[in-house]
Amino acid sequence: MPLNRSYHSVVLVKQVPDTRNVTGEVMTAEGTMNRSALPAIFNPEDLNALEMALSVKDQNGGRVTVVTMGPMQAAEVLRESLYRGVDRVILLSDRKFAGADTQATSYTLKCAVDKLGLYDLVFCGRQAIDGDTAQVGPQLAEKLGIPQITYAESIVDMEEEEIVVRRAFDLGTELVKCKLPCLLTVVRTANRPRPASARKRIEYKMAATPNEYAKLLKKWPEFENEQFLEEYLAERKLNIEVWTAADLNVNEAELGLAGSPTQVYKVNYVVLETSDSKEIQPTLEGIQELIAELIQEYIVE
Repeated sequence: MPLNRSYHSVVLVKQVPDTRNVTGEVMTAEGTMNRSALPAIFNPEDLNALEMALSVKDQNGGRVTVVTMGPMQAAEVLRESLYRGVDRVILLSDRKFAGADTQATSYTLKCAVDKLGLYDLVFCGRQAIDGDTAQVGPQLAEKLGIPQITYAESIVDMEEEEIVVRRAFDLGTELVKCKLPCLLTVVRTANRPRPASARKRIEYKMAATPNEYAKLLKKWPEFENEQFLEEYLAERKLNIEVWTAADLNVNEAELGLAGSPTQVYKVNYVVLETSDSKEIQPTLEGIQELIAELIQEYIVE
């Protein structure tokens, strides 16, 4: 990538329940998932999207802004983003955003990206593990009126106002060139996300939203009150911005549940139970037999 200009990248991330650890205790009597019973994590493919944006910054300069929509506790993924080297983080949080399907979510995100102003690239993970719809990225691109490249695996070249991207599919790859600004949805094979920097963990250990100030005051009682704490954080750019519906140019009828045309038709009760078991001897031969059986059943490769 030639260093002939810098780029502003916007990355949209999500905090999701770790659905890889669903057990019978997580399912409710109605067959739905009790999200509070699962640990909250950074959506995996959003980390790949973040890494791709940070790589653009590393090679060309510029800045990276990360936006997430969710409850106040979603600020944790914003701190994780700061630990990895982003320049600005924003939390979209308002009761009016609650109950949003992909249509309402993409509309809210569109309004937030518009408020940010000029940008060159918008990055999203291909899909979130709590919904698996892969709809928000493409819907957002349509609402922003910019081209999109889905299933992005790598950026092959960038020249001024054009980008060349390799897309990955089950049966092969293809190269796509398009004009900037554009939106990319990134697949998990794109890269290996960098770990959080220990130095930046120290630098941003106090990064917080206003509703977290009380907790910080308990941890650092040397601050007299929230006003002094807020001034301290603002001077060091540690205050995490929170945008509500009032901060965005929105039509409230298109937000949250009111703006969500998707309706749940039916919920099937999920029963997780063990129908068979096999005892494995704690010996080398027993372990080798287990591995051979798992390979034969295509459970592992």
